[in-house]
Amino acid sequence: MRVKRRAISEACGALFNTSARTRKSPLSMEILIGNNMVTYDTFTGADQKVRTIADIRKDFPILSRQVHGKPLVYLDSAASSQKPQAVLDTMSTYYQTYHANVHRGVYALSEEATAAMEKARIKVARFINAHKGKQIIFTRNTTESINLVAYSWGGANIHAGDLIVLTIMEHHSNLIPWQLLAQRTGARLEFIPITEDGFLRLDAYEQLLQQQPKLVAFTHMSNVLGTINPAKQMIAQAHAAGATVLVDGAQSVPHLPIDVQELDVDFLCFSGHKMLGPTGIGVLYGKRELLEAMPPFLGGSIMIRKVGLRESTWNDLPEKFEPGTASIAESIGLGAAVDYLSALGMENVLRHEQAITDYALQQLQSVPELTIYGPRSADKRGGVISFTLGDIHPHDLASILDQELGVAIRAGHHCAQPLMEHFDLAATARASFYVYTLPEEIDVLVQGLHKALEIFSL
Repeated sequence: MRVKRRAISEACGALFNTSARTRKSPLSMEILIGNNMVTYDTFTGADQKVRTIADIRKDFPILSRQVHGKPLVYLDSAASSQKPQAVLDTMSTYYQTYHANVHRGVYALSEEATAAMEKARIKVARFINAHKGKQIIFTRNTTESINLVAYSWGGANIHAGDLIVLTIMEHHSNLIPWQLLAQRTGARLEFIPITEDGFLRLDAYEQLLQQQPKLVAFTHMSNVLGTINPAKQMIAQAHAAGATVLVDGAQSVPHLPIDVQELDVDFLCFSGHKMLGPTGIGVLYGKRELLEAMPPFLGGSIMIRKVGLRESTWNDLPEKFEPGTASIAESIGLGAAVDYLSALGMENVLRHEQAITDYALQQLQSVPELTIYGPRSADKRGGVISFTLGDIHPHDLASILDQELGVAIRAGHHCAQPLMEHFDLAATARASFYVYTLPEEIDVLVQGLHKALEIFSL
């Protein structure tokens, strides 16, 4: 039987184009979803280039492999995304043809490597609409970016009795650095609670802001619940109360259009490996006046301007916060990942993920004893669905899905133990999606969940 699903047809088979503006094309394609043939509309951009999800998947070599004799169904992109060939080739070319250390050499290879790394910095700045490339600090990951702010800005600005406002849905990386800062300084921590369907209690947030916090730090998108928090509104409210704001963008920057100037965010932290880039590279964006006023985080090498035996002076941004040999290949690889996502168009990425998430939420309703955590509407959440299945332990569930059907999902507390405790859970299973996720893969996940129920009913 031939059926049409509006949300799916508008996104999952849609063109990913280089133009923010699209127009509908008469082109269409049909692919099999389960036993049904579904018509997918495609769209074409100004350059007339049409890309379907099936085309995009060909860019990811790992998606063609098998696991336990079954085609890989990769549903763990919130933990780490897969990499397109363009990223792999870019990093390989660096190592094969112009590998050298950066910023130090006056010979051809070093100058080429330096130029490529700084070009990547500009690409990242444009991707999030930062005003200057100097506002992009390369770190190892989101965790290091947050720690940099906690030690450098926090050490200079947070004092005994100062209030830091967080939320109970934070990843440990946006919780522990502030706990340590509070222990060092005598500051206090307060937390925005959540509703049972996974939204922040903004009324409680307003009450906390009346206490004039020095810092507000929160995740833009929960890695467990998928909740997309109203960042622009929350930042404006915090600024009105006199607070500085750090946003954990580990889950949002890879999946949503982000404009740091529109958000007016003070600090934004994110990682390359969750946005089609390599591991070992992260980003701290900061307002220039804040970064320039902050003391160094780590000392040595290129972060200096002049060194004496007893004192030194510091380099300009961004070098002041990038001591030692840089992650050169990784930063260049991140630049290639930004190119790839920019070509797809982040509006299209979001549209596709909302359609896939909506489809998954619908299909999961067919599974008995399954409980989903977080918002029930796909337009209120990102491409992350955490769930439990009866009394089956999430680790057992993940193992069955892997062994029986080649499905890769995450199981555990997802580095969010306080949130797990809020729901009285030790762990959940989590499926997460990205630009290469197909509806058929959701069908395989659902099939695997039914299989797990059968196994545990024996």
